[in-house]
Amino acid sequence: QVQFVESGGGLVQPGGLLRLSCAASETIFIVYTMAWYRQAPGERRELFAHITSRGGPIYADSVKGRFTISRDTAENTVYLQMDSLKPEDTSGYYCNAGVGTLTAGVRYPWGQGDQITVSS
Repeated sequence: QVQFVESGGGLVQPGGLLRLSCAASETIFIVYTMAWYRQAPGERRELFAHITSRGGPIYADSVKGRFTISRDTAENTVYLQMDSLKPEDTSGYYCNAGVGTLTAGVRYPWGQGDQITVSS
């Protein structure tokens, strides 16, 4: 079973930046779409960025122009560069994998995630 380990989160001021990493335990990037989700307390888990096996990134409107998803296939790692962070970006951040645009959901168990808090 593939496992994911997210890292790089923390406390940041509004307007600041962070870079999250997600390391997968197996080589799956060449087959599956990799995705970032986030979930705030009391909210549903939200898909906001994904990158297909062919490299095309897709973003939710809430992060478009501020966040950038990328991947290193050799390192089995997907990254999320987050710029111009806002308080509403405060959430737990998770990565996972699936097929195509992930309409069928994710393929693997969720990892621990990483908390990002945007506050002054």
